[in-house]
Amino acid sequence: MRFTPKGYGGQRRDPEQVKRDGWQEQGVLAVSADDDRLTWPERELVRQLGEKLYGQRQKEVQGD
Repeated sequence: MRFTPKGYGGQRRDPEQVKRDGWQEQGVLAVSADDDRLTWPERELVRQLGEKLYGQRQKEVQGD
């Protein structure tokens, strides 16, 4: 019999599934400001929220 600790072995969840589970189970939203599924106003809202909570992104700070 082979024992593997929880979290080791088996199937890895793809990143979209991890994001979906995080939202559904914990109310945590992980979204890219560049996600093509969002409209421009939605992407802009995500960008503004990110800047309000965490400051400008490094790419933007360096003079993008």
